[in-house]
Amino acid sequence: MNRILVVGRTGQLSWELRRTLLPLGEVRAMEQPTLDLMQPDSIVRAVRDCRPDVIVNAAAYTAVDRAEQERELAFAINAVAPGLLAQEAAKLGALMIHYSTDYVFDGAKPGAYLESDSPNPLNVYGASKLAGEQAVQASGAAHLIFRTSWVYAARGRNFLRTMLQLAADRETLRVVADQIGAPTWARFLAEATGQVVAHSRDERATDRFESGVYHLAAGGEASWCDFARAIIEQTCQVAPGWPHKLKEILPIATEEYPLPARRPANSRLDCTLFTGRFGIAPAPWRDQLALCVEEMQEAR
Repeated sequence: MNRILVVGRTGQLSWELRRTLLPLGEVRAMEQPTLDLMQPDSIVRAVRDCRPDVIVNAAAYTAVDRAEQERELAFAINAVAPGLLAQEAAKLGALMIHYSTDYVFDGAKPGAYLESDSPNPLNVYGASKLAGEQAVQASGAAHLIFRTSWVYAARGRNFLRTMLQLAADRETLRVVADQIGAPTWARFLAEATGQVVAHSRDERATDRFESGVYHLAAGGEASWCDFARAIIEQTCQVAPGWPHKLKEILPIATEEYPLPARRPANSRLDCTLFTGRFGIAPAPWRDQLALCVEEMQEAR
């Protein structure tokens, strides 16, 4: 039976991973103070104590705008720590699974990004995540890196929950309409990861495993404004009594909502390579959203 170490315990993705990975083995989820990503000794000690067969790194510094002023912290958590985890995985012969981001790209490409496209991050967060990819790749560990986009869940801090909170108090929302990506449900990522762990176990047992970077996001595309409108529409359908004051969502340009960190205008990720290897076709983003909203309503 596999022993699986999930780095992160209470984040929106790590919470889902703890559930979906349970059928595959013994799952241990760690975060501070047991595993402190700012302390190399803590990372090494935690991995060596656990001696996992698989490390799934679901922890990250995700404060995109604050990272512009906290570059050292962002790189420590997003670049140095994954590298150390992967080095320990290599020593144990363990598989390292790591999540990255659409923000490694600059958004200038007119179509969906392929894994072979050259990264060119626009902000510190994206640069730190790219450095994390490179550290994992350089470690010598068997690894899979999944770039994803616009992650949300029924729990935690994310765009979905923010829109619902704002709609409860405001009649009008102004949301950026010229950035395009794929809103991706954390549970989909976790369930796909579970299937990948099982698939990779079979590959490694027969010496067919190959490390690599893959794009993994929901199907289809949307702007942030499209996503916001779909959130409200879906919530009103599933929960007709949901209290809100919202009357309209107005599309605006990125320039009308200035933030410290620049964002890519195009965050679309081509997931063909992932589907071809693992046999998992990402569900459309609207279908994923519907399932998430239904879960939120059931939990009320």
